[in-house]
Amino acid sequence: MAEPEEREERIGLHNLKPAPGSRRPRKRVGRGEGSGTGKTAGRGQKGYGSRSGSKHRARFEGGQMPIHMRMRKLRGPHMKKSMPFEQFRTHTQAVNLLELEARFESGASVTLEALKGKGLANRKNVPVKVLAKGEITKPLTVHAHAFSRAAREKIEAAGGTCQLIETSGTAQLAAPAESTASET
Repeated sequence: MAEPEEREERIGLHNLKPAPGSRRPRKRVGRGEGSGTGKTAGRGQKGYGSRSGSKHRARFEGGQMPIHMRMRKLRGPHMKKSMPFEQFRTHTQAVNLLELEARFESGASVTLEALKGKGLANRKNVPVKVLAKGEITKPLTVHAHAFSRAAREKIEAAGGTCQLIETSGTAQLAAPAESTASET
């Protein structure tokens, strides 16, 4: 008589189980001396850790003055490592005149798109401020959210014009003296 063929059972939810050795049984502590973790249940003899409700806090140093209280308190907006003043800081992308001189032709219109195309003001939603580092000899029409006073003077001395881009929140970037002068 022929032996019946052994065929593998299809995998389904009824016969799934973890691989042998991948799961260990839970350690049951305090269940008698013969278990190896009886009596003190692995907590040791005395001390804070043996008591019920004890917790291991990452910042706890055994009762000595913790490091975050030993460190000096750095205050003031001028220090990078002091208290957080980030929400009050105004962020701008600086564009210097020497970069405008090198990348744009005489009489060109310097817009935000043109600056991005030349690889100058790449950060999105961050206002652009033109600074006076370097010299400019070409007349350019520069569109930006803010200008330093010296940059404005150098651009206008070269025969160019400065156009302020007004968007929400950038009115504070322009100096008050410059904004009143352009309105009158």
